[in-house]
Amino acid sequence: MTAQPWRALDLGLRRRIDSMMTGDHEGTRLGVGTEREELARYQPGDDVRRIDWNITARSMEPHVWRPRADNRLDTWVLVDTSPSMTFGTAAYENTADEKHELAARIVWALGLLTDAPGNTMGMATFGADGLRWHRPDRSRFAASRAAQTLAGMGTRTGAGSPGLAEAITALSSRRGGPGLRVVVSDFLDPDGATEPPFDWQAPLRRLSARHDVIAVEIVDPRELELPDVGAVVLVDPESGRQRQVWTSDRRFRRRYRDAAAGHRAAVAAGIAACGADHLRASTGRDWIRDLAAFLRDRQRTMGRAASRRSRRR
Repeated sequence: MTAQPWRALDLGLRRRIDSMMTGDHEGTRLGVGTEREELARYQPGDDVRRIDWNITARSMEPHVWRPRADNRLDTWVLVDTSPSMTFGTAAYENTADEKHELAARIVWALGLLTDAPGNTMGMATFGADGLRWHRPDRSRFAASRAAQTLAGMGTRTGAGSPGLAEAITALSSRRGGPGLRVVVSDFLDPDGATEPPFDWQAPLRRLSARHDVIAVEIVDPRELELPDVGAVVLVDPESGRQRQVWTSDRRFRRRYRDAAAGHRAAVAAGIAACGADHLRASTGRDWIRDLAAFLRDRQRTMGRAASRRSRRR
């Protein structure tokens, strides 16, 4: 993808999503604080500019407000580049042609939305080329570089190694304080597993225990429902296995649709059980709209959690 399409997407994204993620996450590296956190009696050495004159007048003792330290957000994005991510059938406005292209756009968007002074983003990819780490940088710069890298990384054949479970384990073992971790994958098992427990659940649960985790599930419409086009040869891109099917059989199409829906429901339940937030994005849908809806729901959930914490205090 050239720079010009990314700039056009930037304008569309910023027009439709008003930086809804910026400031929603707290890290452990303290920066300069500006928000009031608590009131305390004045002590020698306190900044007199922070005296709260209303409280001082009522209590007859000088009080100052202490700022809450703004925290730097460290983000790491783990992206599936296995052959199954090169599949894609939709090509409409605000959609992506293939799943790996949609993954690139979402990574780029998350980098823009988490961009703030001191915030960084790093990326790791896993697939047929192994596990690769890309150095962290300021979120905006890292997002642009990651999107360009991912857009050309599609591999159409060959088994991915390591798999999703091993890649999440490797991400979890990296040093660093709590931050935001994003796992972008189609969550398709190379061995065909469609029911929990999935092998990626245990490492995802461990990752969620330490970090704020978003699992981005990438799907394509043709993975969910087969069209009526007669005889079709289906090829597993990772194993190379082929199978001819007759898609004009209505009962066969219904069984396929039910099995695909059951698998996606199992993936959603597995992600939820691990304590991660779940965003499902499709090559056949407006990904900006889906991302905006996800962020609105996430913001409301975080607001309610913050309100409950303040009441307990």
